Amino acid sequence: MNKGIATREKGEQGTAASLFRLERRTSAAVSQVLFTLCALLLILIIIALFYFIGSNGLAIFVMGRASPLTFLASSDWRPDHDVVGAFVFIFGSMSVTALAILMATPLSVGAAIFMTEIAPGWGTRLLQPAIELFVGIPSVVYGWIGLTVLVPLIRQHFGGVGFSLLAGGLVLAVMILPTVTSIATDSLRRLPIALKEASLAIGATRWQMIWHVLVPAALPGILTAIILGIGRAIGEALAVQMVIGNSPRLPHSIFEPASTLTSIITMDMGNAVPGSVWSDALWSMALLLLLISFLLILTIRLFVRRIMV
Repeated sequence: MNKGIATREKGEQGTAASLFRLERRTSAAVSQVLFTLCALLLILIIIALFYFIGSNGLAIFVMGRASPLTFLASSDWRPDHDVVGAFVFIFGSMSVTALAILMATPLSVGAAIFMTEIAPGWGTRLLQPAIELFVGIPSVVYGWIGLTVLVPLIRQHFGGVGFSLLAGGLVLAVMILPTVTSIATDSLRRLPIALKEASLAIGATRWQMIWHVLVPAALPGILTAIILGIGRAIGEALAVQMVIGNSPRLPHSIFEPASTLTSIITMDMGNAVPGSVWSDALWSMALLLLLISFLLILTIRLFVRRIMV
């Protein structure tokens, strides 16, 4: 009798185990299908985005309304007369991004070194959330502060109208500061402790250890942070548009107004008639921005792959 009960219980346990394995395999299969569909949908969206922007951005060249050389190298921007030279906007985007990176990189790397190697625990706990808080501030707030504080300050001390490349660069530098700082901090924290111990063991001071050992070892991560900062800066539109002056002329100094690819797109997109040369030129600028972002991402991936090898 007891043997029969034991056999029945054993059979029930075997059936329960089989049901559990079947349920687990079914759940894994459903999850795999869902994740695959999500990935395929994402790839489809990216391809559609590239196709849409690419087809609209190349239309002006395919239809012979403008030559790529004229579009990229000419500074003559009179879209109402079908003259669309975009060099002044390309120059403005590159200049304001370069200024922002030059100003933000030393501050970001210094803050990262301070948080990882110098600050006591309470300093890191105070500074890290403060830097991350910058990420959540909307672009219009940065632009508004730049408009009310930076522009009058530049006008008072350097002359001109205050709207300038310098104002745009300063606003962008503050905006990319948390991005570069966070990634540089992570790069320094990931370094093995043996690097510090070895450098201190051979008699190096703390500063020698930081500058001659830790910073060179974390350099790939710091450069990746800078490249991501460039991508963030070159795509910003609203804050820069509010302080840069939006002048379609080449500036002769950083204290003169300028314009960027993003600012001219946001300002003119409501005035350009769809299908006109003006509208197609704006799409070409959007395509140019997309290609620049794609190039930056490709650079990061090649850079990281080379480091991993």
